[in-house]
Amino acid sequence: MKQRDLFLAFLRVGLLGYGGGPSSIPLVHKEVVEKYKWMNDDEFSDVLALGNTLPGPIATKMAGYIGYRVAGVVGMINAVLATIVPTIIMMIILLTFLSSIKDQPWVQGMTKAVVPVVCVMLATLTWDFFKKSKDSLGWGFAVGIIVVSFLLIEFVSIHPGIIIGVLLLAALVKKDKAKEVQHKTEKGVGM
Repeated sequence: MKQRDLFLAFLRVGLLGYGGGPSSIPLVHKEVVEKYKWMNDDEFSDVLALGNTLPGPIATKMAGYIGYRVAGVVGMINAVLATIVPTIIMMIILLTFLSSIKDQPWVQGMTKAVVPVVCVMLATLTWDFFKKSKDSLGWGFAVGIIVVSFLLIEFVSIHPGIIIGVLLLAALVKKDKAKEVQHKTEKGVGM
């Protein structure tokens, strides 16, 4: 049952994730967090951040990790295959006659019509993540990270993966220091 649910969840992502990995992220979130509840929003955010720091397509990295977490190695293979099989089949089918229809107005219209939908899906997911970061960090710090990250990406041309990696390391250091302070406090109380 779990393998079937895993396959269907990521098959839907693979079939409907038009526009590449970033457009698949809201679909993965819908399946994994909202529908099947295999993880919560914070865990999903961690998986997304980690997936963004690694090379390769984000949808398959997330499918692999989530599949492994839900059902082990077989679940990982199942989820990755469910994510990539629709693309493989569609590429074979579409490439056979794409060159003959690519200039048709209805094909170009379809492509242009999907872009705003993907934009809204990404904006919704971004807003959800911003609200969660505001709750844990506060408005000022959350907005500060957004502004600094934007400036570094757009004007200094630093890769987003580097920024995510630095922020992850900073969070780990902060968490370790908090544990150290808690340990010292407990040790002092126990004396």
